[in-house]
Amino acid sequence: MGGGRAEEFDRFVTARWSALLHLARLLTGGDRHRAEDLLQEALVKLWFAWPKVAGQAPEAYVRRVLARAAARSARRRWWGEHPVERLPDPPGAADETAAVDERSRLEAMLALLPARQRAAVVLRYYQDLPEQQVAQALGCPVGTARSLTARGVARLRRLLADAVEPAEPVE
Repeated sequence: MGGGRAEEFDRFVTARWSALLHLARLLTGGDRHRAEDLLQEALVKLWFAWPKVAGQAPEAYVRRVLARAAARSARRRWWGEHPVERLPDPPGAADETAAVDERSRLEAMLALLPARQRAAVVLRYYQDLPEQQVAQALGCPVGTARSLTARGVARLRRLLADAVEPAEPVE
């Protein structure tokens, strides 16, 4: 396409962009993102057909391409998900520091456990190893590993419960 034709195309797109986008938005049910994609697709097709339609009715050509593309897109579209303008906050994301504080508190309480209990709890629950592998890692029978894990968890619960109880008010 020559330089003059490219300039004509650019002028057409610049002059009609907002009206064509509005049309595309109406054709897609108000979905701005789908409308932009649809319009982009239509303008690409117009670019290739520009030498043929420039002197006739380029806007009618784009409207026809938009309408057909919107109908085709609606038939193919998966209806299980609907785009929204604003993403919802994920559950619990309101206070990210609470999760960090909880993790730090748990690590501090783990440090208070005896070494073998701490190793048993970490291997069993953090590393998600079965009792057999915990026992192998600790070099002890499965029953001992199970006992170390149970005692470690019980002690962790007591430590965490004691840490949560509010201190008595000072007068």
